[in-house]
Amino acid sequence: MRAYTTAHLSLPLPEGHPFPLYKYGGVAEALKGLLPVLPAPEVPREALFLAHEASYLEKLFGEGLTREESLRLGLPFSQALLRRALHAAGGTLAAALDALKTGLGLNLAGGTHHAFPGRAEGYSLFNDVAVAIFWLRAKEGFSGRVLVVDLDAHQGNGTAFFFREDPSVFTLSLHGERNYPLRKEKSDLDVGLPDGTGDEAYLWALEEALEKARAFRPDLVFYNAGVDVLRGDRFGRLALSPEGVRRRDERVFRFVKALGVPLVVVMGGGYNRDPRLTVAAHAETYRLALSSLA
Repeated sequence: MRAYTTAHLSLPLPEGHPFPLYKYGGVAEALKGLLPVLPAPEVPREALFLAHEASYLEKLFGEGLTREESLRLGLPFSQALLRRALHAAGGTLAAALDALKTGLGLNLAGGTHHAFPGRAEGYSLFNDVAVAIFWLRAKEGFSGRVLVVDLDAHQGNGTAFFFREDPSVFTLSLHGERNYPLRKEKSDLDVGLPDGTGDEAYLWALEEALEKARAFRPDLVFYNAGVDVLRGDRFGRLALSPEGVRRRDERVFRFVKALGVPLVVVMGGGYNRDPRLTVAAHAETYRLALSSLA
């Protein structure tokens, strides 16, 4: 068992920028004693072209994003940003391949679910889960049904768009109804929650959603385990406690174990006003995955 990280990659950002670069190194450090934590490999360019529009990729690898496009992304475009996104997507693909071999794959990055086939937004240059699914289909001979369980506080709009007409992929998104993105895409199952939703209401909604997803009978599950659902998150607007997030993860892992299918865990969002809470919550998700499923 192993995990992949982008912590070895630098990303210069303007002073005071809210992107939580600290958490990638923090989570990798927290898990080092449990399993090998390897630098995420760069995703094959061919994999990107399977999922994303060629014109968009050619622009990224050519002149890059315009100022307006960077504003929509929420990050200033740079070669360091592009390189980091390539390795984050590569980590998810490597984790997916591990999952098919061993039952569990872990990427301590990824979950960039706001990227569309032809545009970047919401800190997301590439949709790493979509890229991995397209690669498994085209290059690994995987033809099974895929369930994406997206429990980031924000709707996985890009992922929903990618698979809106694909009956072999079921997208489940449990998110803040009034949160970003204001214009939601249609997932196979969307559960919009009011601002301030706490542990019990959240877990009740999750149980119902997972029970509905069970009928899809997936052969592989991707779990976007964002911890921006925690109370005190700068962008999440929900109010789970650390114990609530742990119970959330336990339910997902119990659900996957009962299905008896491989699982890929990606990091997703987490922007708590207390950075220690963000790192601790992310690290606990991966520890629970190991103790529940490894």
